[in-house]
Amino acid sequence: MIERYRQNFNQNFSELAYHRLLADLSARNESEIGFRVAETPIFLTRDLLNEMAVAGERLTNKLLANGEYLRRAGDAIPAGWHAAKNSAHPNFLAADFALVRGRDGKLTPKLVEIQGFPSLYGFQLQLAESFQQVFQLPDDLDLFLGGLKRDSYWELLRRTVVAGHNPAQVVLLELDPHHQKTAPDFHVTCKRLGIHLLDVREVIAEGNRLSYRSDSGGLVQIKRIYNRVIADELIAKRVLLPFDWQAAWDVEWAGHPNWYFLISKFSLPLLNGDPVVPPCVFLNDFLEGDGAAQLQAAGVALSTGADPVYDELLLKPLFSFAGKGIRFSPSRSELLAITPETRSLYLLQQRMHFEKTIATPEGMTQAEIRILYMWPDGDALTPVLPLIRLGRGKMMGVDHNRDLRWVGASAALIGQ
Repeated sequence: MIERYRQNFNQNFSELAYHRLLADLSARNESEIGFRVAETPIFLTRDLLNEMAVAGERLTNKLLANGEYLRRAGDAIPAGWHAAKNSAHPNFLAADFALVRGRDGKLTPKLVEIQGFPSLYGFQLQLAESFQQVFQLPDDLDLFLGGLKRDSYWELLRRTVVAGHNPAQVVLLELDPHHQKTAPDFHVTCKRLGIHLLDVREVIAEGNRLSYRSDSGGLVQIKRIYNRVIADELIAKRVLLPFDWQAAWDVEWAGHPNWYFLISKFSLPLLNGDPVVPPCVFLNDFLEGDGAAQLQAAGVALSTGADPVYDELLLKPLFSFAGKGIRFSPSRSELLAITPETRSLYLLQQRMHFEKTIATPEGMTQAEIRILYMWPDGDALTPVLPLIRLGRGKMMGVDHNRDLRWVGASAALIGQ
C-alpha cells in the first residue's frame, strides 16, 4: 500500500465526487450498476502486483504440465457439461489473492483460488478510469499490468475474443444477460468489440452450426463464442438448452467452457507446497484418508474432541461461484453430514485471515486482489489488470458487503 496516495485521497474525498463516480459509470455503461461500488480505489506498488502475477502464471503452468491432473479434473466435470473440442489452454484466467501477515510480520500474498474463466475485463477498466478521472488522481498512477496501455489493452482483448472473425459472428453468451449483475461488463465489452450479446436460450442449432436471429430477422452464423455462461447456474436452474452442450459444433470458443472446471478450486490440493498456496485437501481425504495428517504436517492446527469445530478451516464446494456454499469454521458433525458420495466435491482449506490494510473513514478495510490475465490462441499468457474487492466481513464478494460503506467493487492504481 502506498501511504501518501491513501492519505491524500481520504483528505480530499467528497460525497459529491463519489456520486459523480457512480453517475459516470452508469453513463459509460448505459445502465445502472447492480452491485456496490466502493468509495475508494486502492494504491499498490507494481512490485507487489508483479509478485502476484508471476505466482499465478507459475501455478497455471504447473497445472497445464500435469496431464494426470487434467485427466482427473476432466473426469470431475458434471455429466452433460464436458464440451467438445477443448482448447490447448484457457483464453482467460483469474487468480485471487489475500494479503496476510506472515510469521515474520511482513505482508505476503496468499492464493484464495484460481479460475480459468473470464472476469470483468470491460467494466473493470472503466471503473479504474472513472476513479482516476472523477477524483483527479495523479497522472503517474498506472492502471495496467504486462506493459500494456489503454489501446494495447483493448487490442489484446479483441485478439482474444474476436480472433480475426467478423465481430457480427462473435457472441457474448450468457443466461439472461441483461439481468445479470455483470450486465454492465457485457454492455461495454459488446459495444467496444462490436460483438453480439446473446441469451444462451436463444441459440439456434441447425446441422452442425449455431446461429442467432438478428434484429432484422435473418440468421447469423456464430463463428466464435465469448463464453460467460456459468454451468453451475444452468444446472441449479435446470435450464433446458436449445442445443447439445457437448456436441462438436462448427464454432470456436473464446474461453472454452471446460476450463471453468479444469482450472478451479479442484486444483488447489495439487498446488500444496507452493509458498503462496494455503494447505488444502479434499473433504473425502480429510474424513476417510490422510488429509487431516497432511494439513497438520503443513502446520494447520486442528481441534479435537467429540465434535470439534475447525476454526482454522474453510469448507468450499468445488464448482461454485461468487462464494456460494462456503462455510467458515465447520464442525466435524457438519462435515460428516455431507453424503460420502459427494465429499469429493468439497475442499477443506486453511483459513486465511485477511490483513486490514486500507485506512478509510469507516475503519480499516481488507482487500482481495484479483490478477486478470488474457491468453490469445497461439500467444502468451499476459497479466493485464488488477481487480479489487474491499470488505470488512468474512466474505469479500460484493454480495456480502451491501450494507457497509467504503467496501465493494474497487480498482487498484499502480505506483512505485
